[in-house]
Amino acid sequence: MTEKHDIHQIVADRADGGGFAVAVVLKAEGSTPRSAGTKAIVEADGTILGTIGGGIVEAEAQRRAVEAIRTQRPLVFDFGLEGDSARQPVPICGGRMRVLVDPTASRCRSSYAAAARARRRRERGVLLTIVRGTGALATAVEHRPEGSLAQDLPRPSSSSEVPAVQPLSMEVLRAGRSALVRNQPEWLVLEGGERMEILVEPLVPQPLLVIAGGGHVGQAVAAQASAVGFDILVIDDRPEFSRALTLPEGASARCGAIGEELASLPLGDDAYVVIVTRGHEKDAEALAACLHRPAAYLGMIGSRRKAALMRKDFLESGRATAEELDRVYAPIGLEIGAVTVPEIATSIVAQLISVRRGKTAPRWAVWK
Repeated sequence: MTEKHDIHQIVADRADGGGFAVAVVLKAEGSTPRSAGTKAIVEADGTILGTIGGGIVEAEAQRRAVEAIRTQRPLVFDFGLEGDSARQPVPICGGRMRVLVDPTASRCRSSYAAAARARRRRERGVLLTIVRGTGALATAVEHRPEGSLAQDLPRPSSSSEVPAVQPLSMEVLRAGRSALVRNQPEWLVLEGGERMEILVEPLVPQPLLVIAGGGHVGQAVAAQASAVGFDILVIDDRPEFSRALTLPEGASARCGAIGEELASLPLGDDAYVVIVTRGHEKDAEALAACLHRPAAYLGMIGSRRKAALMRKDFLESGRATAEELDRVYAPIGLEIGAVTVPEIATSIVAQLISVRRGKTAPRWAVWK
């Protein structure tokens, strides 16, 4: 999930049984406001935590959830966003959404808890949301770690949960592996015997953003990046700039020599590094610790002149090749005319999003 609130953990923590419903987008085709796997919690009075897209489709989910909570009966509805006039109330995005409203989700609290725990531990897996039947529906939710998709596992022993797909069919196993490879949900319909719809949702860790420098820019980047779905780690050698009080909820911090701390991190291809320390010497220390690592993004703050001089020094000293330096976004951020600290942070986070979604991003200057 990329939302501020982890719906899985909230469901796991709820002790009021059927006093709420979980709305889940099972399928999304064409242009829709949210994708499959998006979840929200609807209370008995219709209030909602999270969003499945807003507008009329969300209002419909809220309306249906109130009745579903009263009857304790799950339901599925389809919603078309295929209006043909901007003057009509029917949405004109052009897509279709299939939504589950489940007031019995609390019976699968342990599966939701497992999904939330996997997210905190940055562990990969899938979450299966199963809808059985065609009239009176029964639902189940099951968490499966990545390793279990190579073979089937025995049925969970908890008697409080509705049995899920057991044993898992080859179709579900293949869909789970595909969902993880593509980082996209899969939707299956199994017709053998009792009809089943299964949403196979990949649980993939959010990208890790390592911010070298916990000053004003670092703090602003942390706040904005956290809001758009990055896990945050801030590194600074000053205790006052590596405290939890200066960081968004859920972020972590390390205090120590910046280069040494960066070198000790197991940076992978889902890691993003933003270098915004208090001076060029610390920036160079951080850059040297990351240049030879497989991070998805490496950016360094500073002027064109600073970037050019640092590049020259790294090449002449043999600390890096031209190819390695070409990976670095320096000066950092998109060229949007940013002046203030929040604006600079916005330009940096926009570049992070561009790389995350498209694997590359525009540069406002080439540091050569």
